[in-house]
Amino acid sequence: MRILSRHLEQPRACSYLPLARAQLETFLLDDVTEHELEALLSRGYRRFGPSYFRPRCGECFACDSLRIPVASFAPSKSQRRAARNVAAFERVVQPPVVNGERLALYRKWHAAREGVRGWDPNPMALEDYAVHFAWPHPAARETAFFDGDALIGLGLWDVTPNASSAVFFYFDPDYAWASLGVANVLAGVEDAARDGRAHVYLGYRVLGCASLEYKGRFVPYEQLDGRPGLNERPVWRAVT
Repeated sequence: MRILSRHLEQPRACSYLPLARAQLETFLLDDVTEHELEALLSRGYRRFGPSYFRPRCGECFACDSLRIPVASFAPSKSQRRAARNVAAFERVVQPPVVNGERLALYRKWHAAREGVRGWDPNPMALEDYAVHFAWPHPAARETAFFDGDALIGLGLWDVTPNASSAVFFYFDPDYAWASLGVANVLAGVEDAARDGRAHVYLGYRVLGCASLEYKGRFVPYEQLDGRPGLNERPVWRAVT
């Protein structure tokens, strides 16, 4: 692993909590192995393309890093219903793909979020999609859901020897009834169980943020204590 740069941004308005101030620590890294990525995940870091980041928000610790212990996880009734909703759809797991179909779906999903949740516009270009969502990495996967020939949902994952990380998910708003995001996580847990991986990382749960609170419904889960350094042992607490 080579550190190309490190950046600690200036405090800014939080994207998740309207009265909070946010600050990210970001590393630009090259030649990150799957084992090194796993070590970063276990310390609360996330990845988009070559950028690895986690919150450094002063006294605020509202962003909780959560992961699912695969062996003890049991889906709820509503989560099992989400899995049934997508049973008729095709799910394809492969390295990330960059094309107009995926970009169009992302734009449709984001435009719906702008209208419902007041998000700022994000006119992502194909080149941006390639950098953020399909940067070459041995751990990178996508799980695409199809209704016939139509792409209706796409999950981006990192898969390491002992863990899976749910990086991002977007879907066709016309299929909101199917709870595709929940089904994507459940399918990732099943993949991890089949392949002997111990954990599925969900990223950050933020209480008070509707876009992220749902992660706490995958119980039991484990929650990271604090922000351990790369030379410190991470401590994860079980929550049932």
